[in-house]
Amino acid sequence: MAPLRWAIVSAGTISHDFACAVSTLPAADHQLVAVGARGLENARKFAELHGIPRFYEGYEAIAKDPEVDVVYVGTVNNAHYEVSRMMLEAGKHVLCEKPLCVNRGQARALLDFARERGRFCMEAIWSRFFPSYIHLRERIGRGDLGRIERVEVQFGFPLTHVERVRMKSLGGGTVLDLGVYTIQVAMWAFQAEPVKIEAAGQLNDEGVDVGITAKLHFPQGGVANIRTSAIDKLPNTAVIIGTKGSITLHDFWCPTELTDVDGTVRSYPLPTPKVECILQNSAGLRYEAEETRRRILAGELESPSVSHQDSLAIAGVQDAIRKQIGVEMPEDYIYKS
Repeated sequence: MAPLRWAIVSAGTISHDFACAVSTLPAADHQLVAVGARGLENARKFAELHGIPRFYEGYEAIAKDPEVDVVYVGTVNNAHYEVSRMMLEAGKHVLCEKPLCVNRGQARALLDFARERGRFCMEAIWSRFFPSYIHLRERIGRGDLGRIERVEVQFGFPLTHVERVRMKSLGGGTVLDLGVYTIQVAMWAFQAEPVKIEAAGQLNDEGVDVGITAKLHFPQGGVANIRTSAIDKLPNTAVIIGTKGSITLHDFWCPTELTDVDGTVRSYPLPTPKVECILQNSAGLRYEAEETRRRILAGELESPSVSHQDSLAIAGVQDAIRKQIGVEMPEDYIYKS
């Protein structure tokens, strides 16, 4: 069977790490064939580093390239919708970095369009494809934790200097950049959407949040307490607590270790890519790339692990938190939930 031919949109850090991760997969299954960046020189350097045969200035050429099957979108948050739609319109499948879009209305418009075009589209919530997450789900499914009662999750790093986080014009704020991880792990544990949300936050001069705390109430009385921060480094663990015991995901957004319900520490080492990654455990991006290939080959338009409904639900929680803490984006006036 022919390899899946990938193009990468943008030549930033996360795109670099995605290219590194794909290099750990069999070349018979995955090939990086093109990269597009806002500057031609950036695209050229990226292509040279990663052994990619074609590089383009801008993104339109990616959409027009007939040898591209699927596009990884690694742009800033507020460009996700426009770029992903362009690729879908050109007949490409799409794996788009989180958050899928700035709000739920925009995410719904994009996913509806993907379905109309008959193309696979997934929000790149890479966490859910790590072996640690799969093990957690299996434990919960077998009833080893009993009934899930609580999730405690914190995610924070000093990020106030990072433009994509601090600037409203780029779709900034920790709700969109970090909150997606805390929300998704709570939903992964409870296998449900929250029925009530209570949130408080701290805003910067740009009017975006640099930290939030929120309580998500789930059916049957379950609660997730989440915290994000762009000011402080937090423990960055997710603890899933049931009536029979708990599991802790260490570095929960990309966990290569967990403490199991019996106290055993389980490790899932990652392979070493040909070019070194920049961010922590980024070789684990390979798992979402392989899931993308699996679903495309099966003729499916979404993944059950990050379904379209999952993305809409996560975006809805983000919208609710932003509304409660007073963070508004321009897209909120255009795309209604």
